[in-house]
Amino acid sequence: MDSPSARLSLSDQMKLIEKLDVFKIQGRDKHGRKVLRIIGKSFPARSVSKEALNEYLREKIFPSLEEKPFSIVYVHTDVHRSENFPGISTLRSIYDAIPENVKDNLEAVHFVHPGLQARLFLATLGRLLFTGGLYKKVNYVTRLEFLWDQVRRNEMEIPEFVYDHDEELEFRPMMDYGIESDHPRVYGAPPAMDSSVSMYSMRCIG
Repeated sequence: MDSPSARLSLSDQMKLIEKLDVFKIQGRDKHGRKVLRIIGKSFPARSVSKEALNEYLREKIFPSLEEKPFSIVYVHTDVHRSENFPGISTLRSIYDAIPENVKDNLEAVHFVHPGLQARLFLATLGRLLFTGGLYKKVNYVTRLEFLWDQVRRNEMEIPEFVYDHDEELEFRPMMDYGIESDHPRVYGAPPAMDSSVSMYSMRCIG
């Protein structure tokens, strides 16, 4: 049986990546460098081939990163191997396809909500797959509050589900280490607030 990507043309696969807003150059970090924001959950791993992904990056992303240093914010929240993880061979293919001047310009990778499995992967296979010192540039970010120490908050759009996961980790910190499952739980209602402004509407303030 053909894979979904085999049923879509290369052009349509690239349009899908664009539509889902997986990759976006947005804002700057605290050093004034451009930021490439990547939302892992949005990646359509079942519908996109590595050829389409590489072509999209070559056309739409890499040309904007060739001149000056930049950093990456990779949001790993809710990434699952069966749904939106591209696979090890695809990751290696992407890395090999990055132009050398773009690799040289990459200063830091801020890895948001890594989880235990992702940490183990990078600590073992990651060292072998990604040469050129990339592993040393990875900065694990377990909470969004630590991301804002590195990136200008008012210039970065982060999806709502990432904030929701961040709040759940406050109730269940062992999820960071893979000891608890990430199955949603319902907690007691929060205490009433005097202000009519909800905590969600205030997230982008500051």
